[in-house]
Amino acid sequence: MSTGPARVVINLDLPGPTISRHLYGHFAEHLGRCIYGGLWVGEDSPLPNTGGIRSDVVEALKALHIPNLRWPGGCFADDYHWRDGIGPRETRPRMVNSHWGDVIEDNSFGTHEFMALCELLGAQPYVSGNVGSGTVREMSEWIEYLTRGDDSPMAGLRRRNGRDEPWTVPFWGLGNEGWGCGGNLRGDAFADLARQYATYVRDHGDNTVYRIAAGANADDYAWTESLMKALGPVEKTSTPVFQAVSFHYYTMSGDWQDKGEATSFTEDEYYRTIAQAHRVEELLTRHSTVMDRRDPHRRIGLVLDEWGTWWNVEEGTNPGFLYQQNTLRDALVASLHFDAFHRHADRLVMANIAQTVNVLQAMILTDPDTGALVLTPTYHVFEMNTGHHDAAALTAHVLDDQTRDSDGLTVPLLSASASTTGDTALVSLSNLDAGQARSVVLDLRGREMREHRARILTAPTLQSHNSPETPEAVRPRPHEALTPHPRGLLVDLPAHSYVTVSLTLGA
Repeated sequence: MSTGPARVVINLDLPGPTISRHLYGHFAEHLGRCIYGGLWVGEDSPLPNTGGIRSDVVEALKALHIPNLRWPGGCFADDYHWRDGIGPRETRPRMVNSHWGDVIEDNSFGTHEFMALCELLGAQPYVSGNVGSGTVREMSEWIEYLTRGDDSPMAGLRRRNGRDEPWTVPFWGLGNEGWGCGGNLRGDAFADLARQYATYVRDHGDNTVYRIAAGANADDYAWTESLMKALGPVEKTSTPVFQAVSFHYYTMSGDWQDKGEATSFTEDEYYRTIAQAHRVEELLTRHSTVMDRRDPHRRIGLVLDEWGTWWNVEEGTNPGFLYQQNTLRDALVASLHFDAFHRHADRLVMANIAQTVNVLQAMILTDPDTGALVLTPTYHVFEMNTGHHDAAALTAHVLDDQTRDSDGLTVPLLSASASTTGDTALVSLSNLDAGQARSVVLDLRGREMREHRARILTAPTLQSHNSPETPEAVRPRPHEALTPHPRGLLVDLPAHSYVTVSLTLGA
């Protein structure tokens, strides 16, 4: 085993595929306190708001340059009927949110409120349509309501509800988890439904829709095969009935019966978590391979529209609300995923963290009693990575033999990715070793490095997290432990740390 520094070789003059900003997408479901109490507080709230949308949450999220926001679910989407969420709020019908806590949904946050939220965030809407309990007509009329500009029936209804101009809605989901809460269907049966529904999600006026067929659960490659088979041959000149397929993957240290605790975990549980996070690389590779057989030109996109950690809920909270704390471990899970996303930027076109506020691996936690807002460690990874948005991927060759065995899996302890835009580059480095600091040589080739600066996200323990009492226990700081090296830079990485290195380049 090597005792010297690891090496990451980066050819700065060989840019690869574009890392779409949509790989940093988000997900907000009618689940627990994500919408109500998180994003939406109502116009009568004592908390500052714009039309009922919480102002400080919006301002915090704007710093992440959120590219897209998926709504209204999740499992909720296939119980949601969009007409219940338009018109005067006081007359909107109520429904039972049977998936998440069996609570009553009053539909006060509906289509107009969601589109207003997207406008405040500067995010593009990703609407998940109801295939499970809806109808083709219902979905067809929703896209007309949103995007048509003339005097059609649905455009007229939108105007009567206060919105004259149509919205732009670029992304549309055809159902959600059709293999489970979206209908318990078999792959071939759902694939036929996806074709049918996609036919009626029409382009109106100047709005062009990117249709995403609900895809596989983790490693169900047969489901992806069913969707690709339903498209038929995908040629360079053909127009596929839908433009992308999705899949979902969650990371935990246990299993679905006992997922593990969010803040009270052992070192072994940490490494099991990291091993499971690394598995996203295999899933991306194998789903891509299935798609390549029928789409060699890669015209169909792959979308990971639900990902993140899933822990046992916090004690004393509603088990159907999926509220969990968020530690430095969660931040390192996020950094690992982004490195994998960058490596698969030629096929992966979108990814959506689950979820934005107060649910699962959230960016923001809000206190239901005091209204205090907390930025999580995962929030900071998203913010530190904004320089990768729409940049050209650079291959980062990691030369390192430091690993850890966990449950029969070999876990690499160093992860890296890089990108470039014009005369700048951004390098992301994760030291996943729970207890040992590392030194890494950035072997920079092909272009001159003129300037550099770095930031670090770490904390005394992997269990460290932010709370209303200690809101900055885990936050980014300038990192000064970089020194010139004959090959480029020598970077010191403390144990369990995430570092970004920004480079200014010459010729």
